[in-house]
Amino acid sequence: QVQLVESGGGLVQAGGSLRLSCAASGRTFSSSGMGWFRQAPGKEREFVAAINWSGGSTYYVDSVKGRFTISRDNAKNTMYLQMNTLKPEDTAVYYCAAKDSGLGSNSRLGYKYWGQGTQVTVSS
Repeated sequence: QVQLVESGGGLVQAGGSLRLSCAASGRTFSSSGMGWFRQAPGKEREFVAAINWSGGSTYYVDSVKGRFTISRDNAKNTMYLQMNTLKPEDTAVYYCAAKDSGLGSNSRLGYKYWGQGTQVTVSS
């Protein structure tokens, strides 16, 4: 059984920063492609960023490019999302997800394991 636990969410003013963490257990984290998704009230869950097993390849949705950075520490079984210059439209529940394969991707369909989510609220 794979477990993913997000942390680091909270309330921040526009222009501020937060760093989300996703701690993984139960399988070989270092061989898994990982991703961050988010879901705002009344909207579908959307892709934010993804990273391959080694951290050598990363992918972002256009709306966060230049502001968010995804990374991972395989020695700590943890993935991160550094979020800078936050905007009110970034407000959502953020979920981390893991795949059985080592490649990152922007499709929800490829991710088998999901965390419970962490709330990020950006005030204007």
